[in-house]
Amino acid sequence: MSRLCLILFGAPGSGKGTQAKLLKQMLSLPHISTGDMLRERVARKDALGLEVEGILQAGGLVPDETVNRLVSDRIEQPDSVKGFILDGYPRTVRQAEILVALLRALAVTTVVVHLEVDYNVVIARLAGRRQCPACGALYSLSPNAPTVSEVCDYDGATLVVRDDDREEVVTERLKAYDRQTAPVLEYFRRMQTPHFALDGAQPGGPQVIARKIQDYLKTNFGDYLITGNPGNRTSR
Repeated sequence: MSRLCLILFGAPGSGKGTQAKLLKQMLSLPHISTGDMLRERVARKDALGLEVEGILQAGGLVPDETVNRLVSDRIEQPDSVKGFILDGYPRTVRQAEILVALLRALAVTTVVVHLEVDYNVVIARLAGRRQCPACGALYSLSPNAPTVSEVCDYDGATLVVRDDDREEVVTERLKAYDRQTAPVLEYFRRMQTPHFALDGAQPGGPQVIARKIQDYLKTNFGDYLITGNPGNRTSR
């Protein structure tokens, strides 16, 4: 059976996580977030969590070998048999090279969706972002504010500011993105990976952006999403 890997690409705060959650429902594909997996390990305080905790708090990048191992194990789980959505990975060219080799070996078709957002917008977004420590739901002071200020709509937990959303950490994350992650997009272009770029801060909110991504995928990869038959797509 053919599989589709949708890579959501963009700077921290560009809306990758929000889009992943919306597209998960629209496409019935699992959302795989390396950030969420790493934060879960930190919360569990297992060996890997203790290893990466300081790196995450400082806004740094976790070693490629660690992240690659997490992703490789995750995409082999039963819920990924028809495809999956990657959020926050790959972040370096080396990670991208390993991922491309892995996906080719598994006969997985890869599509990159690039959410382009001005850095001033990113900083403003993350400064106002809150997360539920219980269920992981994300909120912002505007427009996606919780019904009750600083309280999760789903379980009533008090919302918190993630360590990696503090302003000084956000600045470092953006520097790391420019230095190591932005070249990944050029790598995918060189590899002629199908690529769709759109404004991640356009009017209409996340739902409008998700529908545009869904329309692009249905137009260009509808056979993967509906029948699992890749057809003849070698000329793309």
